[in-house]
Amino acid sequence: MVYVTRRAHFSASHRLYNPNFSDEQNEAIFDKCNNPNGHGHNYVVEVTVKGIPDRQTGYVIDLKELARLLDREVIDKVDHKHLNLDVDFLQGIIPTAENLAIAFWGLLQPHISSGELHSIKVYESENNFVEYLGEPVSLIRHGLLNNKGVAV
Repeated sequence: MVYVTRRAHFSASHRLYNPNFSDEQNEAIFDKCNNPNGHGHNYVVEVTVKGIPDRQTGYVIDLKELARLLDREVIDKVDHKHLNLDVDFLQGIIPTAENLAIAFWGLLQPHISSGELHSIKVYESENNFVEYLGEPVSLIRHGLLNNKGVAV
């Protein structure tokens, strides 16, 4: 088996906040990440596809196609956005790196036509990242936030 990885970058802001918690609970759990106006990150996403190289091309997947797919299905939708407020597929989801990885898998997996999606890594900083391998996990949707980040 051969594993091929494509890396992409995006910048976005978010607020970690559960509208079912009190302000005190949100502050205790999410700390600085609960800033009512949000805060930003320069994210890195790594998408890994596994498979046997094609006999004609030697590719598991054409990296140009994987790059186009990653840009179209993920990066173009999240780059320079407020993840809580501007991104339709994240509405009502606490935009942790964990939840981003799960959501990105759902966007990409149906479009992988060569090889098999193996993992998605989301780096929130150079020290913190998550890896999702496609195990069944449901994204929990909470109350939606208005354009000021307040639960509605």
